Amino acid sequence: MMTKPRGVLALQTIAMPADTNANGDIFGGWLMAQMDLGASVVARTRARGRVATVAVEAMTFHKPVHVGDVVSIYSDMEHEGTTSMRIHVEVWVTRQPSGESMRMTQADFTFVATDETGGKRKLP
Repeated sequence: MMTKPRGVLALQTIAMPADTNANGDIFGGWLMAQMDLGASVVARTRARGRVATVAVEAMTFHKPVHVGDVVSIYSDMEHEGTTSMRIHVEVWVTRQPSGESMRMTQADFTFVATDETGGKRKLP
């Protein structure tokens, strides 16, 4: 098991009751949206402008996220092409009140740099 997150802290939030599924755990779709936002911070910074998510690969949920967990999204640029970027994203949580930190999931997000009309553009 990894003991240290990979990448930069791109986003941090607290898992709230409104984001739970029927089992009382945090809904996977909510977590994926947070990952997309965290990856977009790195992608938008590199692209110096608009980006669009075009693919998500290899998402695996290791454990459920609980209400009250501090959710930290770490993002790491893996590859740059002419217009695209692949960004590795990891979700770590800090459980309250124990303070235990653990990796919950990871995935690779692919973004393309876009212009004002939504067309591809070269990375600067």
